[in-house]
Amino acid sequence: MLCASCTKPQTTLSDKEQTFNPPIMGWSSWNVFRVDISEDIIKHQADLMVKKGLKDAGYQYINVDDGYFGKRDNNGVMHTHETRFPNGMKPVADHIHGLGMKAGIYTDAGNNTCGSIWDNDAAGVGAGIYGHEPQDAQLYFGDWGFDFIKIDYCGGDVLGLNEKERYTSIRNSIDKVNKDVSVNICRWAFPGTWAKDVATSWRISGDINAHWGSLKYVVGKNLYLSAYAGNGHYNDMDMMVIGFRDNSKVGGKGLTPTEEEAHFGLWCIMSSPLLIGCNLENLPESSLELLTNKELIALNQDPLGLQAYVAQHENDGYVLVKDIEQKRGNVRAVALYNPTDTVCSFSVPFSSLEFDGNVKVRDLVKRSDLGNFSGNFEQTLPARSAMFLRMEGETRLEPTLYEAEWAYLPLFNDLGKNPKGIIYANDKEASGKMKVGFLGGQPENYAEWREVYSGDGGRYNMTIYYSFGKGRQLEVDVNGIITKINSLGEDETHNQISIPVELKAGYNTIRMGNSYNWAPDIDCFTLTKAL
Repeated sequence: MLCASCTKPQTTLSDKEQTFNPPIMGWSSWNVFRVDISEDIIKHQADLMVKKGLKDAGYQYINVDDGYFGKRDNNGVMHTHETRFPNGMKPVADHIHGLGMKAGIYTDAGNNTCGSIWDNDAAGVGAGIYGHEPQDAQLYFGDWGFDFIKIDYCGGDVLGLNEKERYTSIRNSIDKVNKDVSVNICRWAFPGTWAKDVATSWRISGDINAHWGSLKYVVGKNLYLSAYAGNGHYNDMDMMVIGFRDNSKVGGKGLTPTEEEAHFGLWCIMSSPLLIGCNLENLPESSLELLTNKELIALNQDPLGLQAYVAQHENDGYVLVKDIEQKRGNVRAVALYNPTDTVCSFSVPFSSLEFDGNVKVRDLVKRSDLGNFSGNFEQTLPARSAMFLRMEGETRLEPTLYEAEWAYLPLFNDLGKNPKGIIYANDKEASGKMKVGFLGGQPENYAEWREVYSGDGGRYNMTIYYSFGKGRQLEVDVNGIITKINSLGEDETHNQISIPVELKAGYNTIRMGNSYNWAPDIDCFTLTKAL
């Protein structure tokens, strides 16, 4: 049974092109040195960034991680480590600025730092910002002049503090000193949609190690978070582990050249901050060439600021895609990703990438044109690898399929505190093998697709694919017009239902949920122009 009622109209995104601050690029001390840092080490690495051409390639930040702390005096003022940084931190920041780069620093949202817990660094006890926010903010960003801060959560986790409250409070204290400071939330999981109001980037996984299994884990955590990146705010996949060849302090023996290509390309196309984590003194030439690949970097620094989403997941391979240069233009970036230990074959219909006609394809790693193709693109990739492509099509098609895993979920987080919190869940029978579960139960718990595109607007047939419909209802909101579906399949299997909807020309906003009961699990929906 269907019934429709009108509510207040919603605003949708403008068709005008917008540009945003891109993800930061730079170097960070943690992966290679952990707490064993010093003034000389940081200055030397900054000098090497210039000498090796990394600054010219776009890497701007030199970030001092945990390990610079000394002690707080009787007034609670932080002093630097007497032997590691005998001259304080201002000369370090001044040296970095003198090279034309920006300086980053570190703290913990709680009382103790991660180094005090995991590296037995006694100086990190009481060094966290908790209880000292105004004075630390003034010291770090006023007196010392730093431009960026990574805020860890080891101390906050031990104390069981509330993430949103802690990070919001810290942001407010920083803003009173310098509103232009870039903040990174390091909570080791997607913290929630509130993060965009506090930080320019946020970690989405536990710490990375220098081996493929860790890389695969981090990428897996970010595959379905594209809805939360953009407008100058980004999902952070952690500091890179490119350039490690032996056992490292961060764990692992390093990646092969093929694995490094996948690593860097995925960080680029998924718009993660690009922070080099190795000792630049020992950076292999092949790794340096990869890190300065301008065509890959362009994907990361693209002015649209988008993260690639999964357009196809068949067998064990993933196809990721995003617009570059122009929204809904004829140029898109595409990645073929094989995370497995065996070869993987890809057959990608260009229609699934919204292209028709001939498509011009360029390999961005090899920086060579592959030619013109039509119908589909086929490729076999070796184990633990990825391929990164620039595709330019003759015609951009109007999309007909919208996966649930592309949706923005305002109540979603990956903290694991709510056993019935809304999730992106694996489902081998679903399109793309993913769905959204635990939808509904309250008005705010909906799934939202913000850019449902129609060239001319008009009447469409929407077919919704779902499961677990028994005893549930679904509310479908199209630009503020709500259709309530009260009768669904009376079992837990996969089903579908079709309703008529009216779209306007350009971008439309569609929401699905159930204000006061569970909604079914959503697989995807399709749109077909009514005849």
